[in-house]
Amino acid sequence: MISNRTKFIASFVLVLIGVHAIAEDLEPLDWEELSKTSPWVYTEVNRDVPVVAPGKQNAAPSDAVVLFDGSDLSSWEKTPFGEGVRMDRTEHFLKNYKGGASLGPAAWGVENGEIVAGMKQGAIASKQAFGDMQLHIEWQVPVLEDKQGQEYGNSGIFLMGLYEIQVLNSYQNETYSNGQAAAIYKQHVPLVNASRAPGNWQTYDILFTAPRFSEKGSVISPALVTILHNGVLVQHNAVLQGPTSFIGEPYYVPHPAKLPIVLQDHDNPVRYRNIWVREL
Repeated sequence: MISNRTKFIASFVLVLIGVHAIAEDLEPLDWEELSKTSPWVYTEVNRDVPVVAPGKQNAAPSDAVVLFDGSDLSSWEKTPFGEGVRMDRTEHFLKNYKGGASLGPAAWGVENGEIVAGMKQGAIASKQAFGDMQLHIEWQVPVLEDKQGQEYGNSGIFLMGLYEIQVLNSYQNETYSNGQAAAIYKQHVPLVNASRAPGNWQTYDILFTAPRFSEKGSVISPALVTILHNGVLVQHNAVLQGPTSFIGEPYYVPHPAKLPIVLQDHDNPVRYRNIWVREL
């Protein structure tokens, strides 16, 4: 009986023979002749590429918009964005949105260079609006006794104030899978659970492509989201069905090409730090 090892070696030898036979069929390249016309030059692209200095240890790169550097909330304000309860309410809000929806200065706390949520002050939004973007944000859920499920470190990051990336303790904490950390809330379950234990800082690096609408309001292309959670790919070009909807199915409603980033106050003491954006 011929062993599996013998069969493998025989197959490998046949492959080598085949490659050698193919190589023998090819005429050798005459580089001296080719150098007279340099045909490779025609496929080379020469143009200026912008230089961006990368930050150190997740610090903002040189072309980023820094939304929070540990000092204050001057880049944020109170906002009616980020409710995400039901699509009829979202549709009504967007149809009546005229821009400039500030409700006053952001009233969240800042302690030890960290933003503190859970103060029953409502959501806060970046004063600057964004469309396509690379977003870096770090968050922490403290150790909370007798908390579980959606009550353990619940907050959210609403891209364009409409599309929520869930923030939650998902380390040994059971809840519905499209509502755990790094879920595109109620739409896409993360590919894996990359959560650290409560008390540890977590990072999201988010690539977002905003939806495009025609002049008549129909969807030309939906929103796309890719997320790295603690450096692990957890969402890969996920196609969004519309804005976040806690109750019922989502659907698209036309909206401006740029809208603010919103942090949700879910009455949980979640902390945020080191928030920056690169517009794409």
